[in-house]
Amino acid sequence: MNAMSPIVAARRPEVEFRRGETMRLQPIRAFKAVSRLMADKEDTAAVFELMRALSGNSISKGYARLMKTARGGRIAYERDELNDRLMDRRWLESFAPGTVGAAYLAHMDERGFTADGLKQISEETRDSQVEAAHPLTWYGRRLRDVHDIWHVLSGYRTDALGEACLVAFSYEQTRSLGFRVIAMAAGNKFGQTKNGQPYRAAIKQAFAGGKACAWLPEVDYPELFAEDLEAARARLGIKPPTVYLSIPAELRDGVFTSETTH
Repeated sequence: MNAMSPIVAARRPEVEFRRGETMRLQPIRAFKAVSRLMADKEDTAAVFELMRALSGNSISKGYARLMKTARGGRIAYERDELNDRLMDRRWLESFAPGTVGAAYLAHMDERGFTADGLKQISEETRDSQVEAAHPLTWYGRRLRDVHDIWHVLSGYRTDALGEACLVAFSYEQTRSLGFRVIAMAAGNKFGQTKNGQPYRAAIKQAFAGGKACAWLPEVDYPELFAEDLEAARARLGIKPPTVYLSIPAELRDGVFTSETTH
């Protein structure tokens, strides 16, 4: 089997949540962050700024939902740290061709990404609490670490449109307002491109896809990585992003210029 014993980080800082374990919405901070992101789609730090500003009670509600199912309760009890697994190359290389794990490794290698990249940027976010020792921050880390796994499962690539579609998909999975704001802002910017491509329809389909499929925060990812990718998509109810795929790859960055993409 490819599953491993739970990986639990030790000696994390403590954090206290007040007022029902929610985070205050910060609209001015969110506006500045989304403005940065629309100017440069590679500004991942702006994404974390926006998510911190608009997280609200989405994390506490998501964690409560996780605890309501047998599988989710077990996953929460084990407190598996996905980032540590995803940085274990020997583990990733153990998955057979065609599996979710093999597709994830190919996705990361093709782009020169590592799971630690998102982790490091999230830690640098002002007043970030994501690395604290608390069930809610563990759940927040889980949502951060599944981002590229969801790229693989959903079929959305890492061009500007693919990222916009994935955050639309992710909004329906997490109900985090930051994801919706990014998707809507990107849709408006793509709407400025008068080339006849169905950018907004692609984002709309992504919202619908994220709502219609299984609830992915509850998935046991170490087990999923050993599963055939197409079989996993079918089981989870993830349908092909047909509108996105109908747009030529060279046009999926829309109004984002060559200076702000790679």
